Amino acid sequence: MGKVNYAAIDIGSNAVRLLIKSIDDESIDTLFTKALLVRVPLRLGADAFLTGEISSKKSKNLLRLIKAYRQLMKIYDVVDYRACATSAMRDSKNGKKLIQEIARKTGIKIEIINGEEEAKLVYDNHIEQLLDKNKNYIYVDVGGGSTEVSLISKGTLISSRSYNIGTVRILEGKVKEEVPFIMKAELTQLAEIYPDIIIIGSGGNINKLFRLSDQYNKKSIVFPIASLEKLATVLKSYSLEDRMKEFKLKPDRADVIIPAADIFLHIAKYTKATTILVPTIGLVDGMIDSLYEKNVERKRKG
Repeated sequence: MGKVNYAAIDIGSNAVRLLIKSIDDESIDTLFTKALLVRVPLRLGADAFLTGEISSKKSKNLLRLIKAYRQLMKIYDVVDYRACATSAMRDSKNGKKLIQEIARKTGIKIEIINGEEEAKLVYDNHIEQLLDKNKNYIYVDVGGGSTEVSLISKGTLISSRSYNIGTVRILEGKVKEEVPFIMKAELTQLAEIYPDIIIIGSGGNINKLFRLSDQYNKKSIVFPIASLEKLATVLKSYSLEDRMKEFKLKPDRADVIIPAADIFLHIAKYTKATTILVPTIGLVDGMIDSLYEKNVERKRKG
């Protein structure tokens, strides 16, 4: 069959992403190459966390965007896709109604996934193959509405947890008072059982923070916590407008990057981690990997 394309649509609280990846079905290596990545900052979470539902304007824009993504998938001859919506859609009263309308008008079926499933998908990109089997890691994916934390010890996924604390939710002042305390208590306990934890950071914000840091070079994925602390202090000293100019940040990145840094720093403090590894992978990568495995299993049985 040769090269085939798979797609993932991630409807997040800050942005909606389309990732298309290619794989050679006839090769013995299951290595994907990126064919297309599109990111549009709809910021659905600004509606969901503030009013409890997605506004009419953003609903229309989401529908338009999914129609555009469907056309792109046709152009790239995508053989299979998976579309998932996360925290903003989970919290919206009209979330289910909206995805039903999108399915009716575009044919694209969207799953609203819970935090545990989100954490599992993030892990599904086989990051464990890159890790030292004798060490303890937590995979941290900071999104707009929630933060997923997966514990990997001796090469095995031990647990996945999801906390309703994310960058857009923080900016809107909609983090419930008890959530940070629960996260602190659970992660502190985790660190007592699994010492010397190393964080694996996922998401656009940690990748941008790493590239802005004094430790960045293309040959390394090691981001010391001390370097992140130093950078966060510098970023906070600028106004939003000056931050955009000085660090060449888009508006939808310049505001969320501060709470993202804070979440990572808090998690590092609770787990006593001194290092973050920053490979360029995320939820959409995990979605495609799980989709591919499902198709391989189907062929094997068929």
